[in-house]
Amino acid sequence: MRAVRREAGERLERARTTPGQYRMLRALDRCDGPQRPGALAGILDVAPRSVTSKVDDAEAAGLVRRLPDPTDRRATLVELTDEGRETLAAVAAERETSAGTLLSRLDADDRHELLRLLRVVAGEAGASSRRAHGA
Repeated sequence: MRAVRREAGERLERARTTPGQYRMLRALDRCDGPQRPGALAGILDVAPRSVTSKVDDAEAAGLVRRLPDPTDRRATLVELTDEGRETLAAVAAERETSAGTLLSRLDADDRHELLRLLRVVAGEAGASSRRAHGA
């Protein structure tokens, strides 16, 4: 796990982002449009002040931009920029390559078992734990 975390950190470093900032970018990407910082804090389950600093840093890096909220002139919205989307795509592509490299160490049976176990942990319906019990 240490090696996986180190590799993930290096991947984000190459993309010039941090784990927290990357998480915020992903959350914005999954939303239907620009979000108020307070709503983003709720999505991320963090204090609003921590979102403010993440938005400040991401805005300085050109990954997001602030917009006036058309429904409330006192509020602002945050949206991804094209550069923010490119950063997400680059990290996703590297992540896929890294996962392939890590999984290539396993034979086909072990990869199937890993997938089955991940489904059990994720609580997916139909994921059986009988092999884990030796049945």
